[in-house]
Amino acid sequence: MQPPSHRGTMAGLTELLSRTDAVGVAVALALLAMSVTSWVIIFWKAWLLRRASADIARAIPVFWDAPNTATAQQQLQALDREQLLVPLLAAATASPHGPSLQAQAQPASQLTRRLRDALHQGLAQLQRGQVVLASIGSTAPFVGLFGTVWGIYHALLAVGEAGTFTIDKVAAPVGEALIMTAAGLAVAIPAVLAYNLFGRWVAQAEAELEGFAHDLREWRLDADEGPGAARARARTAGDRD
Repeated sequence: MQPPSHRGTMAGLTELLSRTDAVGVAVALALLAMSVTSWVIIFWKAWLLRRASADIARAIPVFWDAPNTATAQQQLQALDREQLLVPLLAAATASPHGPSLQAQAQPASQLTRRLRDALHQGLAQLQRGQVVLASIGSTAPFVGLFGTVWGIYHALLAVGEAGTFTIDKVAAPVGEALIMTAAGLAVAIPAVLAYNLFGRWVAQAEAELEGFAHDLREWRLDADEGPGAARARARTAGDRD
C-alpha cells in the first residue's frame, strides 16, 4: 500500500474545506495564521538572539580592556548592535538632574536603581515574542481538535441524512476531519520547541547582562569613592563571607 501523494492530500483538504461551513473555514484560517505568526517569530528571534549573544561575548572583554571610559564607550557603541550593553553603561555614568526623590537617595542606591531599570529594559527586548510562542504552542492543538470535532459532526449529519450508515461513507469524511488535529499539532510543536530553546538563550544572555551590570556598579562606586574606600568595602565584604 503506497502512502498518499501530496496531490491527494491537498485534494482531500480542499474537499474538506469545500464541505465545511464558516466555522470550519475559520478554524483552518486560524491555524494558518498561527503557523505563519510562529514561524515569523522563530526566524526573527533566532536572528536576534544569535546577534545579541555574539555581541555580548565580544563587547564585554573589549570594554574592560579599553584604556579609558571614552574609548570603552566608543567600542561598546560599535559592537553592541542590539543596544543591550550601551544602556547599562549610560545608566552607570548618568546622574539625576534637578530636585527629585531619586536625587535625595544615596549615590549607591541611585546607581542600583538606574542599572536595574536599564537591565529590565534589555531583558524585555530579549523576551519579546516568547508569550506569543507559548500561547500558540498551548492553544493550537485544541483549535485543531475543535476543527476535527466540528468536521466529524458534519460528517455524521451527512450520513444521517443519507439514511445509511456504512464504514465507507464515514471513513473518508472522518479521516479528512482528522487533518485538523494534525494541523494543530504541526503548528504547536515548532512553537513549543522554539520557546524552550529561546528561553535557554535568553537565560544565558540574562546572566551575562546581570554580571556586566554588577561589574559596572562596582567600577562606578570604586571610581567615586577612591581606592581607599574601595579596599575597605572589599575587606568588609570578605569579613561577611
